[in-house]
Order: sequence, then structure tokens, then C-alpha cells
Amino acid sequence: MNPYNAPLAEMRFLLEKVFDAPKTWSELPAMAESVDMDTAAAILDEADKISRELIHPINRSGDEQGVRHQADKVITPDGYKAVYDQYAEGGWVGLCGDPEHGGMGMPKMLGVLVDEMAYSACNAFTLYGSLTAGAALAIHAHGTEELKQRYLPKMYSGEWSGAMDMTEPQAGSDLRGIRTKAVPNDNGSYNITGSKIFITGGDHDLTENVIHLVLAKLPNSHGISLFLVPKIKVNADESLGDANGVTVGSIEHKMGLKGSATCVMNYDGAEGYLIGRPNRGLVCMFTMMNYERLAIGIQGLGTSQAAYQMATDYAKDRVQGVAAGGSPTGATSDPILVHGDVRRMLLTVRTLTEAGRALSVYTGQQLDLAKFSDDAETKAKASRYVGLLTPVSKAFLSDRGLDAAIMAQQVFGGHGYIRETGIEQLVRDTRIAQIYEGTNGIQAIDFLGRKVTGDNLTALKEFIAEHVSNINQFEHVSTDDKIKVLSLFEQLLVIAADVNENKLTKPALINACAVDFLDAFGYSLYGYFWLAMTNAANDHVDSSFKQQKQKLSRFYFDKLLAKADYHLSQVAMGDAAIMDMDEALF
Repeated sequence: MNPYNAPLAEMRFLLEKVFDAPKTWSELPAMAESVDMDTAAAILDEADKISRELIHPINRSGDEQGVRHQADKVITPDGYKAVYDQYAEGGWVGLCGDPEHGGMGMPKMLGVLVDEMAYSACNAFTLYGSLTAGAALAIHAHGTEELKQRYLPKMYSGEWSGAMDMTEPQAGSDLRGIRTKAVPNDNGSYNITGSKIFITGGDHDLTENVIHLVLAKLPNSHGISLFLVPKIKVNADESLGDANGVTVGSIEHKMGLKGSATCVMNYDGAEGYLIGRPNRGLVCMFTMMNYERLAIGIQGLGTSQAAYQMATDYAKDRVQGVAAGGSPTGATSDPILVHGDVRRMLLTVRTLTEAGRALSVYTGQQLDLAKFSDDAETKAKASRYVGLLTPVSKAFLSDRGLDAAIMAQQVFGGHGYIRETGIEQLVRDTRIAQIYEGTNGIQAIDFLGRKVTGDNLTALKEFIAEHVSNINQFEHVSTDDKIKVLSLFEQLLVIAADVNENKLTKPALINACAVDFLDAFGYSLYGYFWLAMTNAANDHVDSSFKQQKQKLSRFYFDKLLAKADYHLSQVAMGDAAIMDMDEALF
């Protein structure tokens, strides 16, 4: 089994040198007394140890064994329960949770790095805690004080878990068609009746209760409301009561994530409690959805890092062929790391991964500012940036995560296609990241249709202007590289303005061009992050670290940044070639 070791030096570098996390935390009242770089470093060290020694060892065995549905029980793979108990006991489920209800109150820009380690170690296991943290966030943001007091402490402690119940067979991306009903009771509760499919962590044996957040419709209403529905009823003294009419119809048999329980859930008059206002359920659920979208992007990022480590180790050990121009050692066969195509793949994975990590930390920083800043202007701007970055983080990180897994598998050659090496599991596990929590096509439509053109480019212009200003202050990077990114940012605005101008007369334009626009933005933004990282590494105490950053940046600018130009050219071509074909010709 390939070992996993977190890139701790990279993580600390991003926090301290690239994004100046200590300054951010010192200016946030909720963080000023609770976290500094020493605290953050200690948390990262412990998260690395847990990911490496506890979580990673159950990755392969969990995939081989899978989840089982026996009678009315869902049983996770051997070892999952023991590891989960230690994980929960360490406070990791509630790492970023509200301290008032038992969370640790750590910043999100630190939490994303902990999440990355866990996903690198085992995608399937990490989903259980991630869904719980997301459900707790929605309850904290929209639930009554009584619901928060009753449910959050047990969820942050990991004693109870959470699940998000949205999809139905006839209602996936378009939730207007859901049929689950909620009938009000005299005591203020509701009876929930219906079925949901594809529910991650819908039921399992890791916790004694599962807290479902269920979308349902009230009588005589076309709107959608959100309800908290526990698997087991909770008494007034917070002890567990009777079963609540929440049962598992079946579990899904999936391509990957075999250790994650994906369930068909049935509700037979289950007692539920309204979260937020009636008919405003999607607004409340999107608090959780946006958290999960970032988390699923980080799933792709974690996969990228794990894939890079596996493929690099293999490339150093696998002997095959001789280096172009002859072996440097005079050997009859060299490690495949000497070959140009292998290096191309490894460097592609690494440069995309390191820039992706920068995107995740930066998005986490904006989430912290939006949530905790006491300056109204800072808070509002960060919220606008979060709106822009959430669909990009989900889609671009998960798309590149699958690309990374496939390229790493290619490095293994034929050995990458067999189960024993482990790399094929990463391909299978990360494939779903492009699909669930809103397909990446829908993320792109949200990005271009709502976040970019929805306010007539106001947020995009603000975002780009700030980053242009930052680029002009970088002193230790190539002028040519700065010009390339500045030019791309200008082109993004020009193309976006053209889409905005034509969106009403060409109603299919945004839908047809959104993925290319998001990819163009992603590659351009990664160019910015490579400038920022190279600039910050200039005075690094380790000269080899500085040299690595410079060489990796050179690879990105010479070999990958041009992808942004390609995707922009596709947006500029409009939707005619896509939409003009008659349906009968398909």
C-alpha cells in the first residue's frame, strides 16, 4: 500500500507567506485569541498523523469490502467504526464549528487543509464527517435556538452525524419536482412522508443517530421547505427516544466510494422540524450546499495530491527504457522519471495541485472574512468573492482532480489498470466529484449566468481589479509572466461583457459557453496564484524551496496557461455550432 504524507511545508507556506493568515486571524475578533501560526501548525501536524496512521490504512480495505445493507442496518467496512470513534474524539468533525455549541472554532482557511489531508487519505471515509459539518452549518445558520442547543453539540462531537436529503428519482438538478410532503402538527412539528435517493451517509453504524436535512413541500404549496428529521427521536432531555419512521430502502452499488453509504431513504410520517421560513428551504439548504461544494472540490484536490505522490514514487522505482541521449548512469534501463512524457504528466499534476491548494485556502479565507469580520465593507466584499469562487472551487478543482488521477494512472501504464497498485481506486472514487453536489456543468452555468453576468460583471470587475493591483506589486516574478496573466484578466472581462450584452437575444448562450468560461477563469486564476507563490518564495529560508517554485511556475506558464486562451476562444465562438443542429439529427 502506498503511504500518504501530507505536504505540510506547502500548507504552512500558503498560510503564512502567501495569504498572511496570522494577519487575517488577528483582525477577526472570533479568531484573534484562539488561533495563531503555532496553533495552526500543531493542528496540521496532528491532522497529518491521523490521516496517515488512521484514515489511510482503511482506504483500500474499505474499497474492497464496501458497505453492506443487512435487514434494517447499514454496515460500514471493517475498521471504519474504530477509526471514526478516534476521529470524532479528537474533535475533527467540529473543527470549524461554533465553540458555543461544542465546536473548536477554527478558521476555514485552516479547515480546508485538514479536509484535503483526509480526502487524500480516504475519500469515502471523509464524506461522513464532511456531511455532518455541512448539516451543522445549516442548522447553526437557520435553525431555532432550541434546535441548535439540542442537535449541534452532539453533531460537533461526532456522536451524531448529518445528511443532506434533496434528490428524488424524478427531481435531481431541478428540485421543483420533488414530491416529499410535510404536514403540520398541532405541536409545531411536521409529519414528513416521501422518498429520497443518492443520500450520502443516509444511514450507517458509525453514530447512534443520523440527523437528516430534508427538502419537502407543505400542503397546497409550490414552494420548498427544509426540515430537520432525526433518524431516532430526541427527547426533551436530549436522550434518544423512539424510532422516527426513517428507514433505508436500499444502498446504491456504485463505481467508486464503496466505503461511503449512499442510500435510498424512506420517510413514513417521520417527525420533522422546520428550518428557516416556510417555502425558503432552498435558501437554507444552500448554506450546506455551498459548504459541500467547496468540500467536494477539495475531494478532487486531495485526490490530486495522493495521485501525485503515488505516481512519483512509482516513476522513481519503475525501470523501463533508457533516457534520451543515453543513460546518465550508463545503465541499460533507467527509472521512467527520466522520460519527457512521464515528467510532463507529473509536472502537470503537481502544478495544478499546488495552485488548486492556493485556491482552496484563498476561498477559505474569504469565507472567514464573510463570516467573522466586524467591518461591513470587508464582510460584503468577501461575500461577493465567495459567490464567485464557490462554483469555480467545486468544478475546477474536481475536474482537475479527475485529470490528475487519470494522468497518474497513465504513469503506471498497465499496472495502473489493475487493482493491486491502488491508483485505479482514485480514478473511480473521484469521478463522482464532477457529478454530485450539482454537476460541474451546472456550477459553470451558475458562475457565468448568476455570479458573472447576473450583476452585470460588477463582482468580476471588482475581483479582477484587486488581483491586477496585487500583480503590479509583485517584485520577484517575470515581467512577461505578469503581462500574460494581466492580459488574460482583461480578455475575461471583454468576453464576459460580450456574453452579458447578448444573453437576452441569445438565451442558450450562457448554457452553451459556461464550462469554457469557467475553465478560462480557472486557468487564469491559477496563473495569478503561481505569480503569488513564486513572489512569496523569493525570501524563503530554504533555497531549494524557492528553486522548486520557480521551476514549477515556469512549467505552468510555458505549458498550461495557454489553456485559458483556448477556452476563451471557445466562448468567443458563441453557441451557433452547438444549438443550430435540429433535434432530429442527433
